Amino acid sequence: MIRFRKAIPCLAAPCLAATALLASLATAAQAAEWRGWNIHKPGYPNTVAMDKFAELLDQKSGGKITLKMFHSGTLGTQPDAIEQVRIGGLEIGNFNLGPIGPVAPEANVVSLPFIFRDMGHMHRALDGEAGDRISAGMAEKGLVALAWYDSGARSFYNSKKPIETPADVSGMKVRVMNNDLYSGMIAALGGNPSPMAFSEVYQSLKTGVVDGAENNWPSYESTGHFEVAGYYSLSQHLIIPECVCINATVYDGLSDADKALVKAAARESATLQRELWAKRAETSREKVIQAGVKFNDIPDKAAFQEAMQPVYDKYLGDNPDLKPLVELIKGTK
Repeated sequence: MIRFRKAIPCLAAPCLAATALLASLATAAQAAEWRGWNIHKPGYPNTVAMDKFAELLDQKSGGKITLKMFHSGTLGTQPDAIEQVRIGGLEIGNFNLGPIGPVAPEANVVSLPFIFRDMGHMHRALDGEAGDRISAGMAEKGLVALAWYDSGARSFYNSKKPIETPADVSGMKVRVMNNDLYSGMIAALGGNPSPMAFSEVYQSLKTGVVDGAENNWPSYESTGHFEVAGYYSLSQHLIIPECVCINATVYDGLSDADKALVKAAARESATLQRELWAKRAETSREKVIQAGVKFNDIPDKAAFQEAMQPVYDKYLGDNPDLKPLVELIKGTK
């Protein structure tokens, strides 16, 4: 007969050391060490906010989740980084929804001109059910949106005249990003869309290759475009947010408690980013106006919005399943 002896706890120093080592290894195995991508430079609102996100993750998780941020696009271009987060090569990314649109159709909805009435409307829509639907569509493609960052409202600027009605765009050569939605927007206003690289815009404005372009206050100011296109008209025709995104598989593998803390950290960082962005936008606005830029508001954008009907008809004809999402965004109070 085989006799079993009762196990006796080991209290000797070597035994205690081994036990501590095993506990340490178990904790290390559970720890998550993430890498994050961001295209912006040090000091930019997004960069400050993403560093805050990393700090909050460490604090809220008690060191169990750490994030090392790589700024200034050092880990590759934005399209490359989006793909890296999708497949798990990177865990975290701060992306504009524009280049996510071709990957996840739901994300492309925010690129429809005038779909948001103003920045406040965008915040209410994206922080609510519409944002949840967009995130769900992105999750099917490997990206979970944890929070939404500001990227400003894009407005028209040109070297000719104030833009107050759609007729003022008629015949004007306007630089746009390389996207059929943006080209369709200018064409619907009677203008001539001119897709080109952003780096070429200053010289093109200066030499008259294009009459105008469109962007937010910080971009208009920091690039010096205000020096060669002295009319800025607050159309706010495109308000394309950015996201703090996480790889879907990584997120799904978290406990419910960890999912909650990760989202809470991201949303707290978004509050900071939005505050910093608003200050940066106002500073840029004041700087260019002091430099002599002729600025005009467009309080009633109804005529511009009505002119976009052909753009919406084509888009929804190609993507009929996204009509409820478009209506949800437009119906957000």
